[in-house]
Amino acid sequence: MKYYIIAGEASGDLHGSNLMKALLKEDSKADIRFWGGDLMKAVGGELIMHYKERQFMGFAEVIMNLRKISGHIKFCKKDISQFQPDVIIFIDNSGFNLRIAKWAKEQNFRTHYYISPQVWASRASRVEKIKRDIDAMYCILPFEKDFYKTYGYDVHFVGHPLIDAIADRPQVDETEFRKTHQLSNLPIIALLPGSRKQEITKMLGVMLSLVDDFKDFQFVIAGAPSQDFEFYKTFIKKNNVSFISNKTYDLLSISYAALVTSGTATLETALYKVPQVVCYKANAISYHIAKRIITLKFISLVNLIMDREVVTELIQGDLNKKRLKKELNAILNSDKREQLFLDYFELEKKLGGKGASENAAKLIVNSVSSNH
Repeated sequence: MKYYIIAGEASGDLHGSNLMKALLKEDSKADIRFWGGDLMKAVGGELIMHYKERQFMGFAEVIMNLRKISGHIKFCKKDISQFQPDVIIFIDNSGFNLRIAKWAKEQNFRTHYYISPQVWASRASRVEKIKRDIDAMYCILPFEKDFYKTYGYDVHFVGHPLIDAIADRPQVDETEFRKTHQLSNLPIIALLPGSRKQEITKMLGVMLSLVDDFKDFQFVIAGAPSQDFEFYKTFIKKNNVSFISNKTYDLLSISYAALVTSGTATLETALYKVPQVVCYKANAISYHIAKRIITLKFISLVNLIMDREVVTELIQGDLNKKRLKKELNAILNSDKREQLFLDYFELEKKLGGKGASENAAKLIVNSVSSNH
């Protein structure tokens, strides 16, 4: 059968690649065309557009690139029409994907969605559009099933693909890793400042302000694959810190603690059982707009899944040197550290174990082949 997959960022590329592997197991003759990245490309199929070509963050940046975005949408519709897939699979990335889904449904294409847009966080009105335009939804967070149920929409909870992504990785040889990246033997505090330029600039300044206060540790910046070393260089020069690009999981596997920008990284850090402080600071205007739209008690996935405060979140004004120092001290040496480990194990249980990609692929293939 023919599958058309649309993923829009580094995490979508990762989960898309694992879904593609699982689809090929279920349907060895699968013909796959996709929008994604290098990981999906390595699995096979045909890459139409790389996510790096269409990464825009924040209201202002989107407005400035509207012409480009509408060009991508037009091109995508044309490409789908020519390919005539048996199913279109959308992965997260709601701004783009829900626009394509509306059109695709009108053209009678079968529409499946893997990794739900975070409609539970903001603009729940989008649920009606999802019900109208998406034939099947595969969720990766346990609370999403109940959320959708309140709108009379039945979805599948397939488990969280990060558990697979982490479990499938080879064990890191710590001695070797430290040697390769010229790290000392001091315990590591990993800095995960996000993947986009604006957020990295905002986060790293505050994170690095602590370096001189924690001489018994070494700070290591986890570089995002979407940014070049040149961009990070200015931050590293001023501070005696190490930098490792595109090896976040390996770094987390040997870290003692982490300062993490809110997002999927908070969950990745938790699954690696690394005590963390969650940091978030946006442009003031964007933050106030978001605050009006977003209706959540927490911003980190860890706390949202557990439905209570497990990790400390420092947001906007609270993200300052004094507070960050206090919270980092708390997770380096206290009862807080032990409690975090217990909570992390409970979190993992809630996420439902391994097999998210396989579960989703089986459901997709069965659904499509029974209608074939």
